[in-house]
Amino acid sequence: MRPHHKFWPRRLPHSITLPATSLWDNLVTNARRYPDKAALVFFGRSVTYQALAEGAERLAARLVQLGVQRGDRVVLCMQNCPQLVMAHFAILRANAVVVPVNPMNRAEELKHYITDPDTKVAFTTADLAPEMAKASNALPLAERLAHLVVTQFTDAFDPTVTGADAPPENWMEWLGTRHPLPALEGGRTYAWTDAVACSDMPPALVVGPDDLALLPYTSGTTGLPKGCMHLHKSIMHNAVSGCLWGNGSADNVTLAVVPMFHITGMVSVMHTAIYSGATLVIMPRWDRDLAGRLISRYQVTTWTNIPTMVIDLLGSPNFASYDLSSLVYIGGGGAAMPQAVAQRLLEQYGLRYSEGYGLTETAAPSHSNPPDHPKQQCLGIPFMSTDARVVDPDTLQEMPLGEQGEIIIHGPEVFDGYWKRPDATAAAFIEFEGKRFFRSGDLGRMDEDGYFFLTDRLKRMINASGFKVWPAEVEALMFRHPAIQEACIIATKDSYRGESVKAVVVLRATHQDTTEQQIIDWCRENMAVYKAPRIVQFVTALPKSGSGKVMWRALQEAEAT
Repeated sequence: MRPHHKFWPRRLPHSITLPATSLWDNLVTNARRYPDKAALVFFGRSVTYQALAEGAERLAARLVQLGVQRGDRVVLCMQNCPQLVMAHFAILRANAVVVPVNPMNRAEELKHYITDPDTKVAFTTADLAPEMAKASNALPLAERLAHLVVTQFTDAFDPTVTGADAPPENWMEWLGTRHPLPALEGGRTYAWTDAVACSDMPPALVVGPDDLALLPYTSGTTGLPKGCMHLHKSIMHNAVSGCLWGNGSADNVTLAVVPMFHITGMVSVMHTAIYSGATLVIMPRWDRDLAGRLISRYQVTTWTNIPTMVIDLLGSPNFASYDLSSLVYIGGGGAAMPQAVAQRLLEQYGLRYSEGYGLTETAAPSHSNPPDHPKQQCLGIPFMSTDARVVDPDTLQEMPLGEQGEIIIHGPEVFDGYWKRPDATAAAFIEFEGKRFFRSGDLGRMDEDGYFFLTDRLKRMINASGFKVWPAEVEALMFRHPAIQEACIIATKDSYRGESVKAVVVLRATHQDTTEQQIIDWCRENMAVYKAPRIVQFVTALPKSGSGKVMWRALQEAEAT
């Protein structure tokens, strides 16, 4: 028994027995159980469980026609929409591996997601397709995509929809426009409607719990993002556990606004809902008044989010007209929920905001607050089947209660290792008390009740509204700018986002007339908007150690004072 077991939900076991099946089986099982039940709702149009499963099977057959074989990696780069869910499960049904990619990435960043996992087929939306094609076309012929399947948002909804289901007016140019398909040099581009019309049957499902299912990428302190190898069973664990932990059932209605390319949205929202047989009400991006309308109209019961979304919704001038009474579970992570906001949710709506903690490497939650006993501004307790400790990062000895150390995690949700990176994999794990623990790189402490609190970062990272920004990756991209001689990325305080990205830049002697705005504009052209610096400070030199390394910590400390 660990200290936190005193607060464990009495209705739940400490660990669970996993289904000996693949993630695909969760969808096809509920298509048999609830064929006519809405699996997905998108701007007023519903997709039933049967239609979702049948569409995914047809799409899987098309993938096989395009040459996808067991274990092949397929890129999926979309904002939230029904096509993302169908394509995700189609890739699994084709016995292949989903490579989820942030749709905010630009061509320069997208190259890595094509070459590193050796991808030949990608799914994307028409607004993003030119960037994907641009990335592929810039690569050597042997490394390019062979096939690009492109969907229009209007393949999934009626752009003339009105009332509570209508998208915000300023979204219609983005959502309602049908874009031409881009040219893919050395390959072919296909319309979604043609791909999903395939009449072949997919091959037999041969993958199971021990096969690779997902390859989400995570950045770190050095170099390019690394692929996290998740088997069907690690994702299955957190889907089943998430269902049990949050009182999941087929009668739940889940607001899917956390991005489903991200591990939290993918596992804690999408996979958990599909395993439960619940209904996903899908938002492609955040809009507070659309969220308010959808929660009211569809009587949403479960909402996983990042705290800034809740703060924004509560601040809407239309807030009084929204009905939140159907919500029974609200929680999230990525950033701390301000105590005053959590208190308002409790006092006005009887809702206890349940914060959680996890990483791409742990398939979202490794820790979560018990819904009946949450602590505010707390990571929670180790999740089902999970052991977590706080150790000295140097000696790897367990720290006394209340003292800071590195959080290490052991459990079935922990990934198998980094794709093609045995060195990074070896560095990420330690043996502790005879078990293999993952080193989170986060510093925290555990209180006398067994609840964990984040105190600092061992890793160099910026948290902008829940999005992790890794300075080394941003710096590597910025060095491609012809005017930049050196750059160091640090965090700057932001009253709304928590933290924002700041670049400290040394200009080349030949480009001294370059402006801050020119650097910012270039960054937004060449990297995801949340990574792009919002502030650029020009200096004549960066502080360096005796070995010549940039002393980023000195700049960070100066920024904090």
